Amino acid sequence: MKLRIGNGIDVHELQLGQNLIIGGIKVDSEYGIKGHSDGDLVVHALVDSILGALALGDIGQYFPSSDPKWKNASSETFLKFAIDKMQSFGYKINNIDITVVLQSPSLKSYNKQIRIKLSSLCNIELNQVSLKATTTDNLGFLGRGEGIAAFITTLLIQNENTN
Repeated sequence: MKLRIGNGIDVHELQLGQNLIIGGIKVDSEYGIKGHSDGDLVVHALVDSILGALALGDIGQYFPSSDPKWKNASSETFLKFAIDKMQSFGYKINNIDITVVLQSPSLKSYNKQIRIKLSSLCNIELNQVSLKATTTDNLGFLGRGEGIAAFITTLLIQNENTN
């Protein structure tokens, strides 16, 4: 069985009055992600991890923030693209490991909802998606609440019927 692993990282500025979309779920917060699309950094990092595992570059090559076509676009569009590419190469997702770094709000009450949404979007089981959230104990721009970061590792496995 062939395995491929990819990492994805995304960092966004937080801004008063914006929506905070994490893993396809709107999180209650007075601060949200400043971004060109919907700013869903978890989905952006997931797309990068899938594309990286396939050696196909990064999200910006396919959906540049300089292109007005992607202004306010749903990040689910980007994920569907990456999953279609993955499937065309004969791979499927084995598991996804996600770490979100933000000072607040807490993601505890959103953890399962985000995992359910991502497992549905990726057509995998809930136990194939791990989500952890941490703070920086008030250190740096993340600790000051100025930004949010996501780090994702995705393991792909070759489909059984692919040689």
